[in-house]
Amino acid sequence: MNETQSAYLLLLPFLLTYGLFLIYPFFRGVWISLHDWNLLQVAFNPDAKKFVGFENYVRVMWGRNIEWSPWARPVLQALGLLGIAAAVTLNRTRRLTGATGIALGLAGVALFLIAGVYAGEEGRWFDRRFWPTVGNTVLFVALTVPGVTISALLIAAALNRETRAMGLLRTLFFLSQVLSVTVVTLIWQIMFSPRQGLIANITELSGGSPITWLTDERFAMAAIVIATIWWSLGIAMILFLAGLQDISKDLFEAGALDNCTGIRAFWYITLPNLKRTITLVIILQIILHFQVFGQSHLMTQGGPNDETQVLVRYIYQTAFRDSELGRASAMAVFLFVIMGAFSIVQFLVGREEKD
Repeated sequence: MNETQSAYLLLLPFLLTYGLFLIYPFFRGVWISLHDWNLLQVAFNPDAKKFVGFENYVRVMWGRNIEWSPWARPVLQALGLLGIAAAVTLNRTRRLTGATGIALGLAGVALFLIAGVYAGEEGRWFDRRFWPTVGNTVLFVALTVPGVTISALLIAAALNRETRAMGLLRTLFFLSQVLSVTVVTLIWQIMFSPRQGLIANITELSGGSPITWLTDERFAMAAIVIATIWWSLGIAMILFLAGLQDISKDLFEAGALDNCTGIRAFWYITLPNLKRTITLVIILQIILHFQVFGQSHLMTQGGPNDETQVLVRYIYQTAFRDSELGRASAMAVFLFVIMGAFSIVQFLVGREEKD
């Protein structure tokens, strides 16, 4: 065999495994989303399914008398316009170019347009829980990703020293990453307990009343976010440490000659040289946290009143509790499109940085 044939032969086991366990299930899921597919009925009678085309997508994402207005949700639409303006401004000043600027601008346009859609007079969404659930998921991602990124960056900057103590501290900060979601949620359920939790004890000692974090609509999402940030710091911290150690010390020495030290050195030397790492961490965290399930399922069961219901948990309930596999598959395809978009952005930004 020549080199090409040998290469294909060596790749064959991986390609077969990849196709069998990833490619085929994906297209199978898309096919199921085009059917009225009751899980229990089809299990006993394979012919019980019915092809309905895009009806499941319409049921999930649309409704009756749906309208659009530039003032439907002023805050979200203002953020979208701000994103567009930031993309244009940064592109003109050449601080943000190529795929990154395009991605920011498209995200602003998408937010402005999507936030303007609403049910008009005597209108209603066919699935009243879907978009609020998507909103909860987006809120969770919007709170968690900056929290993880900023915390991990500051910790990495503080631990970027070659001493034995720093090595021990790095290990301690990374330990939470190796825990399973079940252990993490158990730890934080105890921490947030209004009777025996550490937070409740501290609150009582300071003269306040304990907060029922996991059953109060105002604090339930915050509790999940805090637990997730604590759990997710490890990998982001390691990536930032690798990026920090890749920055040449000559830059800091040259900066010191111009009195650029401390916070100024961090702002003008460290952050610009960590641009690629920061982008990588943010996009990876977005993709990861859009798939949140265990924290919501185990800590709050999606409550109270669906305040912490997230998209993956809703897909799980629709498929295995309600047996509506077709509708659940349509929601899963929607989630895949979101994560695929961020993956494409990550690829384009990475390629742009290499060029």
